[in-house]
Amino acid sequence: MSNISIQSNESISSSRKKIIVLGSGPNRIGQGIEFDYCCVHGLLAIKECGYEAIMINCNPETVSTDFDMADKLYFEPVYWEHLWEIIELEKPEGVIVQLGGQTALKLSKRLHEKGIKIIGTSFENMDIAEDRGRFSDLLKELEIPYPNYGTAYTADEAIEVANKVGYPVLVRPSYVLGGQRMRIVINDEEVEKACINIFKHIPDNKILIDHFLDRCQEAEIDAIYDGENFHVMGVMEHIEPAGIHSGDSNAVLPAFNLSPLIVETMEYYSEKIAKALNIKGLINIQFAIKDGKVYVIEANPRASRTTPFIAKAYQIPYLNIATKIMLGEAKLSDFTIEKKLTGFAIKEPVFSFNKFPGVNKELGPEMKSTGEAIRFIKDLRDPYFRTLYKERSMHLSK
Repeated sequence: MSNISIQSNESISSSRKKIIVLGSGPNRIGQGIEFDYCCVHGLLAIKECGYEAIMINCNPETVSTDFDMADKLYFEPVYWEHLWEIIELEKPEGVIVQLGGQTALKLSKRLHEKGIKIIGTSFENMDIAEDRGRFSDLLKELEIPYPNYGTAYTADEAIEVANKVGYPVLVRPSYVLGGQRMRIVINDEEVEKACINIFKHIPDNKILIDHFLDRCQEAEIDAIYDGENFHVMGVMEHIEPAGIHSGDSNAVLPAFNLSPLIVETMEYYSEKIAKALNIKGLINIQFAIKDGKVYVIEANPRASRTTPFIAKAYQIPYLNIATKIMLGEAKLSDFTIEKKLTGFAIKEPVFSFNKFPGVNKELGPEMKSTGEAIRFIKDLRDPYFRTLYKERSMHLSK
């Protein structure tokens, strides 16, 4: 008796123009639920522009997977095999990868290779930002300060580079989520251990070795660029000292202890980077400030974990605006943007160590939070802020 394979498909493709939004997959350390906010507001913007909004995500705890949020929901793992089958059936106008965090962004290469349109910033420009070595080369061309760095493919090469750029160094792989496998090391032996750990879990990955700027302030900017105009959504200053992943840091909006010149310099560098990368939509840029000099650490060509935080703090629908810009349906000049915030907003990281009892609770360059909360204060005399800032001062004095 021969085996008979019966295939069925309950998804019926419509004749409407469609846009696919890729979600961030399951909640886990290194990636919280902030990107769900981004996806939801992206879906609403797509509908407003007259497209059929298609959501792909596999997390039942998110609003983006509510059955009535998108025009069509594919409750599937955010993996290439599932995505490709859906694309073949739906034949969308394009796919948005900027709203689903690093999980979605990592699929852009496969989309590019298959000739699928990526809505917003092109794959080539996103790849420059994601490849730590190429990005540092771009900063050099733009004459923007950055920590000394080098790249390596073996542990021996990494040791050689580390000695060249000077200890302490930050050892990290490219294309990772939440600072995965990043380590701050102080000698050759620790560099070798860090490299072996990276190659064990992420084979064939290029390693970047940065000189680590110790005892410095960290800050970040989230912005939108439409190809002509540049808009800074928010400037956030981290309370924790350098060496703590931005996702694990308490961040204050707007900056509270940076001079106007430093803030202006950060905004100037951000605009230069956005233009050089031809960003269409969102970008997040991380900075280190030491001895009055501003260094660029990295750029994320997508919605960041702090984008929803800024949108809520200023009461501005930034994700709706950014999505319409990605789609080519609007420019920044089409919107009246008025920031509404009395006092300051503090981004508080949320940790789930009780659910991961085996995880080392010590914070460092590898992200360990699973979300964030927002706290509003009237001024810097607030007891909560003063406690946080006192802890920061104690860290810096060590």
